[in-house]
Amino acid sequence: MNKEIVKEYSERIVANCSKIIYGKEEVIRQVLVCFLGGGHVLLEDVPGTGKTMLLRAFSKSLGGDFKRIQFTPDLLPSDLTGIHFYNQKTSGFEFRKGPLFANIVLADEINRATPRTQAALLETMEEKQISIDGTTYRMQEPYMVMATQNPIESYGTFPLPEAQIDRFFMRLSMGYMEPEQEMAVLTRKDTVKLLDELEPVATPEECAACRAEIEKVTMSQEVLMYLMDLITETRQDKRLTCGVSTRGGLALYKAAQIVAAMDGRDYVLPEDIKREARYILPHRIPTGNSKDAQKYVEELLETVSVPLEKL
Repeated sequence: MNKEIVKEYSERIVANCSKIIYGKEEVIRQVLVCFLGGGHVLLEDVPGTGKTMLLRAFSKSLGGDFKRIQFTPDLLPSDLTGIHFYNQKTSGFEFRKGPLFANIVLADEINRATPRTQAALLETMEEKQISIDGTTYRMQEPYMVMATQNPIESYGTFPLPEAQIDRFFMRLSMGYMEPEQEMAVLTRKDTVKLLDELEPVATPEECAACRAEIEKVTMSQEVLMYLMDLITETRQDKRLTCGVSTRGGLALYKAAQIVAAMDGRDYVLPEDIKREARYILPHRIPTGNSKDAQKYVEELLETVSVPLEKL
């Protein structure tokens, strides 16, 4: 394994995004973990913390085709997927692709659209394809859906169903900046202008090369058993109506491989599992509250023994 490829690639992306978003390197890093893992990310936080700007800076750093969709109550599924329309010049029907046909799709304020429209994302997020009128269209790799939502305002919103939340690789939160960082933002050039000036620093080919290297990262049997102990514990806990799905276990396995490669290692440590579990498991824990879910995961990580001695 070429240990430096993934490490250098990730450092380059994080540094470029940090030109726009100050002090959120860890959040940017985790968005990149989702991207390299072939997953999707849900960024949840109060308005005005830079959610959309972070995701736009991230997509621009990667290059490729980018589409932003402002989710609203009047948005229809066909507005996302596309439609067949009758062309009078050719006397036939033609397919006009919707904004989901892009490398990176930003679903802004996803919970403001109706459940019917939200459901249009289910197939493309899981299978990376869209079926319309009996025809299946494959998405071009790399492909990623990035969504934002406001967790505190319920008026005019439609909560995401569990089936769709589970399709997100991670649910992340931005949080406020430190006062010094925020003062720097207040006095700098307009963020929109900075974003326009931001240049891509990576290519789809580099992403494919990094994913190939990540596949070579190994996980010992002891560490794998530790990962399964965490997942199994959630399923056996009588306080929960259901535990973490197999999809969640796969996401944790893949994320651990990615962060190991980002750190320049070709093997996974228990610390990689613990670090990524805090981002991958909470939104899959049915506690009804994100803070309660986060607290549950912290307790879980303290309870399940780590195989340090065997390693």
